[in-house]
Amino acid sequence: MEQTAVINFYRYPPIGLEDWRYAYPTARVRAMETSMLSRAALLDMANAEHFRDALELISGTDYADMQSAATLGEVEAALLAKRRAVRNLFTELMVDGNMVDIFRARHDFGNMRLAIRRIVTEKPMGADYSDFGTVPAEEFKEIFEQEDYGRFAYHLQEVVELAVLAYYTDKNIRRIDHAIDRYQANYEIAKAIELGSVFLLSLFRTQIDLTNIRTMLRLKLADRHDREVFLPGGFVEIERFIHGLDVGYEAMATLFYATPYHEVVDGGVAYLIAERSFLRLERLCEEHVAGFLRTTRSLAAGPQPVIAYFLMKENEIRAVRMILTCKNNGLDTRLILDRLGE
Repeated sequence: MEQTAVINFYRYPPIGLEDWRYAYPTARVRAMETSMLSRAALLDMANAEHFRDALELISGTDYADMQSAATLGEVEAALLAKRRAVRNLFTELMVDGNMVDIFRARHDFGNMRLAIRRIVTEKPMGADYSDFGTVPAEEFKEIFEQEDYGRFAYHLQEVVELAVLAYYTDKNIRRIDHAIDRYQANYEIAKAIELGSVFLLSLFRTQIDLTNIRTMLRLKLADRHDREVFLPGGFVEIERFIHGLDVGYEAMATLFYATPYHEVVDGGVAYLIAERSFLRLERLCEEHVAGFLRTTRSLAAGPQPVIAYFLMKENEIRAVRMILTCKNNGLDTRLILDRLGE
């Protein structure tokens, strides 16, 4: 469970042991996995000529209730309702409430990022905060408006202070994101270790690595050399990402050859050079996480398959929304396919 820079696996890290308290929840998600959209279904939607044609292609699936929607706004409302239902089911099926709280905390950190950005730029607080966090959206807004931060849990009080201080060092808005991302990464790693969850530790460390790869390539494209923005706690040592800023694009895949992320870097860099876009990189990062989540299918019971289903279903809903939004706006099919992966 201890953090180490040594990678003792080929592609995906360990997922931990079975837990028979989750026999029924695992059986539930196994049944629901069979009704998830296939890759072929998503590609058919992407290749559909019009918005309505794409919507019609999923008429016989879990998304059949959207067929009566007349506008994209109605479709988005139906997708938000579906996402709420998935989150409620996840909360219901998880025996360990502490594991649910870790994923709810992600929304707290997201809300915090949005609220602090608005405060320092003197913009209205707004009301578009996620309600899946541990702090309800209305209460979250109220706390910031009244500056009553003592109502937050201790870790949220800490992150408010760190993010605001980071911003006022040079009034760079990006420092808010860096401070919150770093705190969130440390928080999630610490919670995974506290809960003794090999699976969560592997998931969070993998996500840290992929975030650092994205950061490295974005910095390189912008010709920036900020070395303090990489997140600690991943499997890959930070020095490798820093070195990536100093080598040419042609050497970056080689730099990551001995890591599980060679294909991610290789494919992402190739597309970045050709198209000046991160579309393929984002897709490859998502596919790597999805591949790790699919390894939970080897377990007969445990929280791992339940968490994996929850994350994959949320990703599916995002993919459906992305495709339908692109179709409604007449975006080039090639760009959609590059994002999805042919």
